[in-house]
Amino acid sequence: MPLTSDSLIDRRRLKRHLILWRGAAVFAVLGLLIALVGEKGELRRSDQLARITINGVIAGDLDREKSLYDLPQDESTKALIVHIDSPGGTVVGGESLYHALRYVSEHMPVVIVMDEIATSAGYMTAIAGDRIFAREGTLTGSIGVIWQTTNVKGLLEKFGIQTDAIKSGKMKAEPSPFEPMTQEVREETEKLVLNIFDMFIAMVVERRRITPSEVNKIADGRVFTGLKAMEINLVDEIGGEREAIAWLESEKSIEADLPIHDFKIKREEQIWEPFLSSMFGKTMFSERVRLDGLISLWHAE
Repeated sequence: MPLTSDSLIDRRRLKRHLILWRGAAVFAVLGLLIALVGEKGELRRSDQLARITINGVIAGDLDREKSLYDLPQDESTKALIVHIDSPGGTVVGGESLYHALRYVSEHMPVVIVMDEIATSAGYMTAIAGDRIFAREGTLTGSIGVIWQTTNVKGLLEKFGIQTDAIKSGKMKAEPSPFEPMTQEVREETEKLVLNIFDMFIAMVVERRRITPSEVNKIADGRVFTGLKAMEINLVDEIGGEREAIAWLESEKSIEADLPIHDFKIKREEQIWEPFLSSMFGKTMFSERVRLDGLISLWHAE
């Protein structure tokens, strides 16, 4: 059936309308994509919470530190939940973690959840948070610093082994495991330990709003249960991650049902590292070798 002139006009009009609607749909999709793309050209993720776990002996970790400093760049992350299950570690390891978490706290809330143990450098890390939660049975505290050394001179002599050293000064490489500790070396080492101890005390005073005299009463290396720690203001509340999220909702207006993603540390791993880690990384022997020198660590003998 041949089309009339009116039919042809109607068909052309419909085609024009269809083209316009298709164009509008394309622009709508493009607008949606632009809205979802961040300034760096990456698709924006929905709002979420980040979770990081600090466990085992704490030591310096440049990859972890860098990843924490980069975290605030992710605008989708609204808060950081830090689980701590650590007896402590090196002073610098705890100090570095403390400063990295304080930096994150300048951009988003940081809540601490103590698990089984958070002592010494583990507690130093914890006080970086805006709110500290602990279980009643959590072990925490052990505010203090220790320098460990060993004298193996007698053992070596039994095997007929003698050691000697040429030093530029009498305090070089002291204390040494190859000779008895002199009174002068002991006094200088004590000064070093007390200097770092004063730093630890100052951090607790600042972050926990406790007077120096009050801190000194409890900073003799003793550990506390979570329940006792709350009584003396070393922690804020009894609870775990659930209570931490509830606090974020009530005090920071962050939705409680946001998804939680485990914070990934970006590492450039050498091919031999997984093998060595599996062989030695978890042994107490290797940890104690790594911790020679100034440490903030609690362990039950």
